[in-house]
Amino acid sequence: MDTRTEEQELLSFINTRLMGPYGVYTNVLDTGQSAEAATGHEILSESASLLMRAAVLGGNQELFDRQWTLARQTFDMEGGFSYRFSPKHGKQYPVNAAVDDLRLIGALYEAGQAFDKPEYTEEADKYAKRFYENNVNNGYMFDFYDNIYKSVNGFVTLCYIDLSVLRNLSISSESRGILLHNMDGILEEGYLSDSFPFYETRFDYKTGQYDSEHINTVESLLSILHLAESSHQKPASIRYLKEQVSAGTLYGQYTREGKPLNDIRSTAIYALTAMIGAVLGDQSLYAASIERMNEFRITDAASPLYGGFGDAAAGQAYSFDNLMALLAYSYSNPQQQ
Repeated sequence: MDTRTEEQELLSFINTRLMGPYGVYTNVLDTGQSAEAATGHEILSESASLLMRAAVLGGNQELFDRQWTLARQTFDMEGGFSYRFSPKHGKQYPVNAAVDDLRLIGALYEAGQAFDKPEYTEEADKYAKRFYENNVNNGYMFDFYDNIYKSVNGFVTLCYIDLSVLRNLSISSESRGILLHNMDGILEEGYLSDSFPFYETRFDYKTGQYDSEHINTVESLLSILHLAESSHQKPASIRYLKEQVSAGTLYGQYTREGKPLNDIRSTAIYALTAMIGAVLGDQSLYAASIERMNEFRITDAASPLYGGFGDAAAGQAYSFDNLMALLAYSYSNPQQQ
């Protein structure tokens, strides 16, 4: 399946409309940048890590170099990569997000290999050690490390458990073995049921219990992707995804029993099912997912959002949807097959 034209148009949109001096904007429309969650032209380490991975998979060393330089300047702190930066307030938030730190580290490892640049591998090793020192306690990984209070939170969000990167961390083989055993166990045991084959939201270390008010589809799909990358996916999950993608009925949020809580469909949801298809070598799931994802593309050449993914009427376009789509396209790149 050739998606090179769409990929180029999307990259052009990201570079011209979503990119600022510190990295990719959270939304093409700016805000006061003081809400609880990142908005407007705030910059997320999530965005940097997604663009860096897409650059590696697309074989675009220049884009990778540029993004990594920016990411290091914008997010690097003593204890990890800040998850969020507000240019308007000159504010670097003092906590990291394990999922984004791991994706940045993983992208550096991939770049070291893909571009034959050992210095990237060395940097990955350095940040991997730091991650292990700060975000892992007694063989268990935690969501965030607070750079001011030098402490972690009390739980792990299941979609943060990126097994393929944890497997590469430059720590002793004994430490790595314990960490992988613990985190793989928490992820796999968070499986809901064969009738609704998604995953719990988080695991609370204090209570030893899983905790999910409702099930966010993007989070469960990330969990399934991380399991698929380690060949630990549940067949029922893949069957369910194929049925829902085919029918175009994957929605944003469900009850724990699998009842949809809304009818919102998103670019990122189908981008993730495409990546899962690519990882499993399931060409039909990949192609069907890309087709669904492309229903959200802005194809009107007169629109300022042309080539991107968003709401043309409202003028909104979010970093997560656009970067997930770029990453999904890059998974079809022949360099990766």
